[in-house]
Amino acid sequence: MIYRARSGQASYGEAIGILLLDSFTPFIPGDVANATTYDFPVRFQKVEGLTTRRVLGKDPTAFEPLRAAAEDLAGQGVRAVTGDCGFLALHQERLAASLDIPVFLSSLLQIPFIYSIIGPGRKVGIITADSEALDASLLLAAGVEPGDRLVIRGMEDRAAFSEAVLEEAGVLDSAEVERETVSVGREMVAEEPMIAALLLECSCLSPYGRAVQKAVGLPVFDYVTMINYVHSALVKKRFEGEM
Repeated sequence: MIYRARSGQASYGEAIGILLLDSFTPFIPGDVANATTYDFPVRFQKVEGLTTRRVLGKDPTAFEPLRAAAEDLAGQGVRAVTGDCGFLALHQERLAASLDIPVFLSSLLQIPFIYSIIGPGRKVGIITADSEALDASLLLAAGVEPGDRLVIRGMEDRAAFSEAVLEEAGVLDSAEVERETVSVGREMVAEEPMIAALLLECSCLSPYGRAVQKAVGLPVFDYVTMINYVHSALVKKRFEGEM
């Protein structure tokens, strides 16, 4: 087999490129921004100046630095670009139109798929970083019609999560954040028995998906679910076996 180098590319084999916010948060195993989360290599690219505050505030000027970072990832050979904040959905359509490779910025993009597998009348519970910021405009940007099939609860009033992720104290008490996340999941399901699946919007919540699932007994989707799915479409497995 003959391989050819690509001009300007320094390394190879990273199908997924991940755009990271400019934040000061410990990214533990299971987090989108921790390389050990994946069974395959990924390439990270921090978007300088794109802070959590700017994204949660839906700053429209965030698009240009996001686009520049995404183009850099594409130039380094990745075959699809994702992000590490569900609120990046605001830029999904525009960025997808700007690149020649697939773009899947937000965990919220999974909602139409989840609807299709749980049946009519059933609801999707979303655990988000900030329930006030996750409004109709953001849902529509992710291709989701707001309505009574969605149950949204936020982590903004949970002390350990808020301090680590929203206030960026630089320290994260993983056990306490897990307890808080599980508590929110249990409360949602108790209040809304028609919930048939949960989605963890925030990339920092992915490490707690198993604990939430064990507590509520429902399918739990998150950023890592989505990234693994897209990777499986980009890098197909060669099957060998016996008949």
